[in-house]
Amino acid sequence: MTTGIPGLRGTEHIGFTVPDLEQATRFFVDVIGCELVYSLGPFVRDDDWMKEHLNVHPRTVMRELRFFRCKQGPNFEIFQYEPVEPPAPQPLNSDIGGHHLAFYVDNFNNAYEYLKNKGVRFLGEPTLSRNASEGQTWVYFLSPWGMQLELVSFPNGKAYEKNTSLRLWHPANPEK
Repeated sequence: MTTGIPGLRGTEHIGFTVPDLEQATRFFVDVIGCELVYSLGPFVRDDDWMKEHLNVHPRTVMRELRFFRCKQGPNFEIFQYEPVEPPAPQPLNSDIGGHHLAFYVDNFNNAYEYLKNKGVRFLGEPTLSRNASEGQTWVYFLSPWGMQLELVSFPNGKAYEKNTSLRLWHPANPEK
């Protein structure tokens, strides 16, 4: 018996909300290297559509959304809303709904230096993983509005690969 969603292929996009869509566009295009594909909006409703379909206050205005492609991996759908109620603060990883986006790079040191030269704020120094993730180097960094991001690389694989034929999806080898 098969379990899971029939026909599942993978993650098509990740959606998130930012306080300033122009600032986010500049960051994801000029610093990260994504491509803006298209935008939509605004969406203003005077019924309960926003509550029913998006679980937000029914009078919330979705000012604009933009879709980005960032090399291999899921697309980004980035929103800017005009909420009726004050927005919640940016969640921490330890909060319910906390999250981060991880960007895989071929050469960690080159990418790290590039981001440093762009004035990106890092959270601590790069970390060499241990145990099942040994072989991986990573560091967290912040977007201009405080969203948690990660730079990660493991060009020679991770230690867990020695004990199983099962592999995590890898942006450098998307077909495997």
